[in-house]
Amino acid sequence: MDERYSRQILFKEIGRDGQQKLAESRVAIVGCGATGSFIASLLARSGVGTLRIIDRDYVEPSNLQRQNLFDEADARESVPKAIAAARQIAKFNSGIVVEPHVADLTPANIDSLLGDSELVLDGTDNFETRYLINDYSLKNYVPWIYTAAVGSYGVTMNILPKETACMACIFPESPRGTVETCETSGILGSAVGVVAAIASGEALKFLVGARSAMRRTLLSWNIWNNEHSEISSAGPGKDCRACQGEFVHLAGLGRPHITLCGRNSVQIHERQRPVDFGELSSLLIPHGTVRHNEFVLKFWRDPYEMTLFPDGRAIIKGTVDTAVARSLYARFVGS
Repeated sequence: MDERYSRQILFKEIGRDGQQKLAESRVAIVGCGATGSFIASLLARSGVGTLRIIDRDYVEPSNLQRQNLFDEADARESVPKAIAAARQIAKFNSGIVVEPHVADLTPANIDSLLGDSELVLDGTDNFETRYLINDYSLKNYVPWIYTAAVGSYGVTMNILPKETACMACIFPESPRGTVETCETSGILGSAVGVVAAIASGEALKFLVGARSAMRRTLLSWNIWNNEHSEISSAGPGKDCRACQGEFVHLAGLGRPHITLCGRNSVQIHERQRPVDFGELSSLLIPHGTVRHNEFVLKFWRDPYEMTLFPDGRAIIKGTVDTAVARSLYARFVGS
């Protein structure tokens, strides 16, 4: 350990004792896209002992511009991001444990997926999941770090239950109307790197016990305009429903069974149903192009593309109409 982490141990705020604490730490990263993959890489290289990576998506060519744990082979084979990340991390740090979970975080599975983690880091791309993490965090007193990036802009905030504001304190409601996404406004890999590095640094502070050194603000940074701002998050909001113990997202109230993925796609995850890829492939061949590996089955029927996971969850590309997506799923997979 001394040689691998020698430069980090020399940093007196971590030292040998801090490095041992990192080795004993268990961290969950929800979402392994741009910010999530960058955070996972930094924490793995820092020697965090156990990383649980949870992601519902698969690698595509457009990811490679900013998602630093994937390569062209991953995109060509549509490898699930959690699996691809675990494989890559094993190449540069075989001394830690990486637990990949190809799953969509939901109220039904959040306890099993986040249980026994002492810190949760946000690598997601939607407020629905972030509010769910926020409710879990407050109910179970598990800190989490919010991180997001779009265009040249990144934002991050530490949520320490009972000490700081939570996400619902700062954003009582999910943004309405037109919201910028990577699909509509693009994204710079450097913006991802800046905000993910800041979040990873805050994670290290927490894990080595330097809680008092953690930032108590919502920090935003625009690397193109050279502008940044901070909003105090020093304490819980008196009128915050989540801080008062009203966990509507954890209860699943109003949560849609079909969610949009933000890239002309619809995700369907209404129920778990084991799928035999070999058997289904033979049934689909007369209707379009099919290929599969052990992780995903891909089916093309112009103008749609369906990616099916072993538990029956599917991402259907080529429409944002949930009725169309549901119809395609029922027709080719079953209702």
